[in-house]
Amino acid sequence: MVQDKSWGSRLFDGVNIFLLAIVGIVTVLPFIHVLAGSFTTVGELARKQLVLFPTEFTLDAYRYIFTTNTVMKSMGVSIFVTVAGTVFSMLLTVLMAYGLSKRDLRGRSAIMFLIVFTMLFNGGLIPSFLVVKSLGLIDSYGALIIPSAMSAFNLIIMRNFFQNLPEGLEESAKIDGAGSWGILFRIVIPLSMPATATISLFYAVSYWNTYFQAVMYINDAGKWPVQVILRQIVILASALTADTSGWGEDVLPPAQSVKMAVIVVATLPILIVYPFLQKHFAKGALLGSIKG
Repeated sequence: MVQDKSWGSRLFDGVNIFLLAIVGIVTVLPFIHVLAGSFTTVGELARKQLVLFPTEFTLDAYRYIFTTNTVMKSMGVSIFVTVAGTVFSMLLTVLMAYGLSKRDLRGRSAIMFLIVFTMLFNGGLIPSFLVVKSLGLIDSYGALIIPSAMSAFNLIIMRNFFQNLPEGLEESAKIDGAGSWGILFRIVIPLSMPATATISLFYAVSYWNTYFQAVMYINDAGKWPVQVILRQIVILASALTADTSGWGEDVLPPAQSVKMAVIVVATLPILIVYPFLQKHFAKGALLGSIKG
């Protein structure tokens, strides 16, 4: 028989529910406001401080954005950088983490020290730029991928996850004649899908939000990712004085709604990925941190 909760416990639960509801509302309201604002008129946005449902529905902001192929081209750049960068980063991370998960690896402690050291110290902005320039990566997509190809934090999580796998699995595979590559790709990685999905999501979000590297290393506007284009559109829409020759003569850019529409367009693709990886996310992040 379940014992009734005391008055203090019920009060505690009630306060927690109330506070969490407030936090949830505060978190969700800005998203709803941005989404609704992207579909409303500039007049309604000017009259209302907070728009949760557009009473004057319009698609002018989205027409303004998609009148030119600039946004779609930048979306293609971001998708390419995100996909290629995530695959490249995961390949490096998995290979290095698997090797470092072996306790009999010589120099393992020294390598881990160097990896952790990079989490605390780095060369700085100017040395990083000089390295990228000396490698001939300026104005190339490689400048958006290679400098941030591996995260020490993600590497440590992946290594810890590999260490938690039963050693008997690999020993059995070796007895059956499997080599190191076969064990990694046929046994270890399939069993590590929670961690793999989690780390892939970390990398994908990082590449999708690439902004500073693009501003620093990419001079060709045709190779800018969507985050840089978003900034440009927001600046142009705010000023309303830029050259709109490429946007269509019959389109008047509503500044505030354009800002919100671009935010929606830039955020939606990465949000679509989350539901497919949600079931792996918490499990992968937690299991990878059980052992040090």
